[in-house]
Amino acid sequence: MHPPAAPAVRRRDFLRWTGITAVGLGALGLPGCSVLSGGDSASGGRGGSGVLTVATQRSLDNLDPHGPFAATEQIRLFGQQVFDTLVAREGGQLVPAVATSWENPEPTVWRFTLREDVTWHDGSPLTAEDAAYSVRRQAEADSPLSNLWSALSEVTTDGPATLVVRTEQPLGTVLANLSLLRLLPAGKADAPDFFRSPIGSGPFRVTSFVPGDHLELAAHTTYWNGAPAAGGLLLRSIPEVTTRITALESGEVQLTWPLPSDQIARLRQNGDLRLYDSPSYQHWFNWFNCSRAPFTDPRVRQAMWHAIDAESLVANVFPETAAVAQAPITSAVFGFAAQRPYAYDPQRARDLLAEAGLAGGFRTSLIWNRTQAPQIRQVAETFVSSWREIGVEVVPQELEEAQWLERLLALDWDMDLQTNVTATGDADYTLGRLYTSAANRLGYANPELDTVLAGARSSVDQAERERLYGRACQILWEDAVGIWPIEMRMNFATTTDVTGFEPTPHEAPELRTVNRAV
Repeated sequence: MHPPAAPAVRRRDFLRWTGITAVGLGALGLPGCSVLSGGDSASGGRGGSGVLTVATQRSLDNLDPHGPFAATEQIRLFGQQVFDTLVAREGGQLVPAVATSWENPEPTVWRFTLREDVTWHDGSPLTAEDAAYSVRRQAEADSPLSNLWSALSEVTTDGPATLVVRTEQPLGTVLANLSLLRLLPAGKADAPDFFRSPIGSGPFRVTSFVPGDHLELAAHTTYWNGAPAAGGLLLRSIPEVTTRITALESGEVQLTWPLPSDQIARLRQNGDLRLYDSPSYQHWFNWFNCSRAPFTDPRVRQAMWHAIDAESLVANVFPETAAVAQAPITSAVFGFAAQRPYAYDPQRARDLLAEAGLAGGFRTSLIWNRTQAPQIRQVAETFVSSWREIGVEVVPQELEEAQWLERLLALDWDMDLQTNVTATGDADYTLGRLYTSAANRLGYANPELDTVLAGARSSVDQAERERLYGRACQILWEDAVGIWPIEMRMNFATTTDVTGFEPTPHEAPELRTVNRAV
């Protein structure tokens, strides 16, 4: 079997998921995970019916795992429970799932052997034709994940248990791409009402769906990888943080995430709760529009970074949930290479502005999406205040999501503050998607970086890919095309009658092994 390869995505998936919206892979037990507060596995005294109630902050309005919202946390969480993938990410490695093995006999050819004991929720067998259909559907969909398959040439079958994927050029991200591809039944998923109550092959099946409110799932007891521990799941949308936490403390819900930093210390003292902490794929950044003066000058961008005290930001705003970043991706992501942090040095910032001919400072603006993260206004205000100290007057512009997206995509902004998630756990998903000249996400073009990222995407040599992404991290960091102040940690909370939960670096954990003590 070939070693795990990594994913490739470029533009459109950034449109539909940003910020605190994380996306999932099913990676369990990432090294470095820890339980922050203890308690025996069944010590809460809350008997359960075998149905686990999960509260999420974002609403689920659509159940198509290949559609326009395919990369959002809520769709990924749903898909993780209801649909299978050919390949899974587990403990940082890409491992067999519905595909038992694979080979790469030619640089542009991949052959996958499928399990023959997988059935859909209606009892019919899952075959290679279903897998081929799913790859084609995702590649052709109006979806943020479609660009994963931009190099796809052909997908065929060789009997009921063999899938053959051909690409136009070598693609080192095929396996990781497949870890995101949810399998759908050929000939059924195109029905107009299919996604009202979709059929999957995963550990749970859909029994009821009220868009924007809740989703009910029942255990698929004949699941090929073992029946789920819980008899069912109830996924509820509770966007207001205080309401979610109150529901958790009362036992109305048994699992929720993410937790605001200012609540964690108090929750840790609650003997009826268990808190989990894990490295994450999520980071914050402040982009500069590198095509718009004065941010065409890297000295100005570097000056803006030297004005930011990232350590104080962590201590004052994210004391329980973040660390100072050392790269344009988090330390949990494959391809991470630590860079030397920009020192907080306002005088150095003023000197750089003077070198750029801006000794008197300048006036600019900052946009952000008001709903992206609970702390985003606080972070924006901190940045604006810090820049004022070096003579840069920044006009804050807090926008509704639709307006923010429209302006972001049109490059109609000076600076943009947001969060982002490397969904696949592989650097290509962020670096190769957002920072190429062709992507033109922030008016930045660098032919050397393009070459580095193209080489990393096409290589199937993981050591070579890691080296190249390290160089990409260095280029972006030194050019200061953005400010990457912090990387987040992922945190979850359960009631103490919940067993079998494992924290993940993203917001779409697998719940097949999770149950409530009865």
